[in-house]
Amino acid sequence: MVCVAAFIVLLALSLPVVVLSAIGRFKPKVAKFTKPYFGMFKKAWYCVGRRVTLRKCDSNFKDDIKNSVLRKVVLKKPKLVKPVSVGIEVVAFLIVVVAVWSILTLIKSGTALYVYGTCDVSNPKGCVVGESQFCAVGEETDKNFFESIGTWFTEWGTLAADIPARVKQWEARDYVPETADYYGRFDSNKPVALDIFDPGCFVCRDSYIQQKRQGFFDKYNVALVPYPITSGHDGYRFKNSYLISRYIVATHFVPLTDSTYPAGWQVVDKIFTGYNDKNQNWQDVFNNDENYNGAKVEQVLRGWFLEFGYTKEQVKEIGDLANSNQVRKVITDDKRLVEDDIRVKMIPTMLYDGQRHSGLWKG
Repeated sequence: MVCVAAFIVLLALSLPVVVLSAIGRFKPKVAKFTKPYFGMFKKAWYCVGRRVTLRKCDSNFKDDIKNSVLRKVVLKKPKLVKPVSVGIEVVAFLIVVVAVWSILTLIKSGTALYVYGTCDVSNPKGCVVGESQFCAVGEETDKNFFESIGTWFTEWGTLAADIPARVKQWEARDYVPETADYYGRFDSNKPVALDIFDPGCFVCRDSYIQQKRQGFFDKYNVALVPYPITSGHDGYRFKNSYLISRYIVATHFVPLTDSTYPAGWQVVDKIFTGYNDKNQNWQDVFNNDENYNGAKVEQVLRGWFLEFGYTKEQVKEIGDLANSNQVRKVITDDKRLVEDDIRVKMIPTMLYDGQRHSGLWKG
């Protein structure tokens, strides 16, 4: 273990040496300084090569390293020779463990960056490269030391399962739930797209506005799957998302008869592009206004339904459905679809043209 640790340390020290050697005026000084250590590096490399091939290191390099340290201890504190010798072994072990852990973490982070566009599997927002914009799914909560270690190992399994999804041919129509409504009337001549979003996610709002402006909804048959992002063990990232999602799903069972656009999509449009009488965007109101909880949000939604063309009896039916086990089961099934089948880590996520697109839609 000592020879492996020495190799790691010497290898780390060699990096600045290589840089300085490349600078002409430092080369003579660097050569003089590194000459005594070059032989040590060769021995360390020899030992590591044998260890990697599961052979015993047959040189005395380990003893050379320990003796170079213990020589000074023997002269000054003879009684400390044994404890220091044990300490050298312990430090060597820790150096190797940290080095191996660092290399594995680097590999895991690089793989996650390829698969998800973020190097942190459990907390995507914690490691964003570039200008990615999204609302993270499964954002990590506070964990103790042992839970963090367990998560570190679990992430390897998650990555292994998600690597195929990165190169998979995604056929949107294969993932459209029976309860999903299409934007406008279905046109068999258009390809199918699936739009997964959280009503409270501001990136979803920006994506929707961009898609509407650039004609995305005219080019595709876009199916809607509301997905309220969870937070912690029993909460939601955006306080009213679950309630609004239930109402959106409930409208599927009470469809508008004389409207081009399903009520669920009209609710989405109101939330993302509509404003109240104080010129405040409805998404901001639902997310941030403390007065808008439960009954008051339902009151606003029911008022919209009357505007869309529903009767008072139909609005009551939608309200009853939104609070029923039937609709709650649909939300649960959609959650399983999003997390387990489509393997979503970022919201919004869209499936179209055989690919999975995550984060802000830019056209």
